[in-house]
Amino acid sequence: MQVATGKSILNGIAIGPLRIYKKEETETTVTSGLTPEEEYTRFEAARVKAQEQLGELYDKALDEVGEENAAIFEIHQMMLEDEDYLDAVKSIIETQNATAEYATETTGENFSAAFAAMEDAYMRARAADVKDISRRVVNILSGREDADMLSDQPAILVADDLTPSETVQLDKTKLLGFITRHGSSNSHTAILARTMNIPALVGVDFSDDWDGKLAVIDGYNSCVYIEPAPELLTTMEEKRSNDLKQEALLQNLKKKPNVTLDGREIKVYANIGNAGDVGLVLQNDAQGIGLFRSEFIYLDSEDFPTEDQQFLLYKRVVETMAGKKVIIRTLDIGADKQAGYFGLDKEENPALGYRAIRICLTQKKIFKTQLRAILRAGAFGTVSIMFPMIISVREVRDAKEVLEECKAELRERGVAMGEVEIGIMIETPAAVMMADELAEEVEFFSLGTNDLTQYTLAIDRQNPKLDNFYDSHHPAVLRMIKHTVEAGHRHGCWVGICGELGADQTLTETFLRMGLDELSVSPAAILPLRKKIRGLDLSKEPET
Repeated sequence: MQVATGKSILNGIAIGPLRIYKKEETETTVTSGLTPEEEYTRFEAARVKAQEQLGELYDKALDEVGEENAAIFEIHQMMLEDEDYLDAVKSIIETQNATAEYATETTGENFSAAFAAMEDAYMRARAADVKDISRRVVNILSGREDADMLSDQPAILVADDLTPSETVQLDKTKLLGFITRHGSSNSHTAILARTMNIPALVGVDFSDDWDGKLAVIDGYNSCVYIEPAPELLTTMEEKRSNDLKQEALLQNLKKKPNVTLDGREIKVYANIGNAGDVGLVLQNDAQGIGLFRSEFIYLDSEDFPTEDQQFLLYKRVVETMAGKKVIIRTLDIGADKQAGYFGLDKEENPALGYRAIRICLTQKKIFKTQLRAILRAGAFGTVSIMFPMIISVREVRDAKEVLEECKAELRERGVAMGEVEIGIMIETPAAVMMADELAEEVEFFSLGTNDLTQYTLAIDRQNPKLDNFYDSHHPAVLRMIKHTVEAGHRHGCWVGICGELGADQTLTETFLRMGLDELSVSPAAILPLRKKIRGLDLSKEPET
C-alpha cells in the first residue's frame, strides 16, 4: 500500500480505480502562409466561438453550482474581450507573420507569467484563467476537441491540474473524485469541487504507475491510499457508507424549507472553525454559516495573520457559499484559546479576564487588520460581523467606530468592500439584562449558550469536577434566552443561537416556541435538526 498526502478540498471518501489524464501536447506552427489580416480573422472567429462555449458553460454551472460560482465563466468571457490581450495577439500576428494559434498561445503564456508575478493573490489566480481561455481558442483554431478525461467506468481522475471549465464539463456520473499535482485549495477549481460535493486532493505528487490501481481518497485526513490493505478498505467503505446515509437524508430534505407542520419557519445555519469546513456545510445543505470562529486562523498561525492572508480565507468561504449568509465572529482569543505570540499574561480567572472584544478594543491594530479583511471579503457575497463577549453599549459603539475607521481606510486605498450586517454575541448575563439597549445598536443577536450557561451558573465548564452541577437546561438559562429573544424582537433584531444548545433536539420545540429565528449548529447536526423541525406542530399544546 502507498500513501500520498495533499491538501483536501472536501471532507469526503472516494473509492475506485485511478485514471491518469494527460493533456494532449501538440506543436504549434509559428509562421503562417496567410496574410496577417486573414490570420486575425481566423482568431476573431475562434474567439467568438470560444465565448459561445463559455456562455454554455456558464449556463451549465449556473444549474449545478449557482450564480456566484458560475461567474468565473463570465470573467473568462470578459478576458477574451480585453483590449490589451487582443492587441497583443494582433501585434504578434502582424510583426512576426505568425499563425493565430502561435500568437494566441504566446499571448496566453506572456499574460499568465505577468499575472503570476503580481503581489495581489487575486490577480495571481488569474494566471491560470488566461491560460485556460488561450488554450480554448487554440483548440478551436486547431480543430482539436478536448479528450474524454474519463473512461466508461467510474474512476478517480488524476491530472497535473484541472481548469474550471474542465471541472464543470466532467461527467459527474463517472467522476468519483479527483487528484491534481498542482492547484491550490483557494482556486476556482477547488471552489467548484466543494460546491459540487466532489472529494478531491490538490498538491499530490503522483506517479504514472498509479493508473488503473484501486485507491481511496480520504478527504478527512488529506491523503490518498493506493492499493489499500483489506482492513483499511473495509474501514473506508464503512465511512463512505455513513456519508451516503447522510446524503440520502439530505436528498430527502434538500432545498426544502425548514418549516414546522403548522407553518413556522426557522433558519438552520452551520458553525465552522476554518475554511476547510465549508464542504461539510454545503454537503449538509445549511442555509448559511451562523458562526465562523475566526480565532482558529490565529490559533493555526505562528504569528499574527496579515490582512491579505485573512482576506483570502474569508473570501474563499464567502465565494463558496455563493450568496448565502456568512457570519464571521471577530477574534475570540483568550481564556481556553491561547496563542503564544499574543504574549498574554497568565490570569487567575482567564474566563473572566482579558479576552475577545477586550483584546480587540485595546489592541486596535490587530482588530483593524481583521475588520478590513472581513469588509473586503464582503464584496464577494453576504457577510455579517459579530462581536463576542459584549457587556455594554459602550463596547458596541467603540467597535462600530473602529469599523467605520476601517471603511474609511479602504475607501482611501480604493479597495472594494461590501455592506456588512452587524451583530453581537449574547453570552453574559450583563448582555441579557442590557438586551433592549443593545438591540438599538445592532441588527442581530446570537446567543453563545456555552459561555452564557457558564457565567449564569457560575460554573467553569472546563472543570470536570463540576459536571454533575452543570445544567444547560437550567431554568435560569432558558429564561435568559427567552428574555433576549423578546428584547431583540421588540427592537427589530433577529435572534439566533450558535452555542451547543442549538443542536439539542430536546429543546428544539422550546426554542421555536420562544420565537428564535435561527439555530446554528455543527455541520453534522444540521440534517437531524432539520428533520426534527419539519416534524413539529407548534399549534398543539406542548407535551409536559
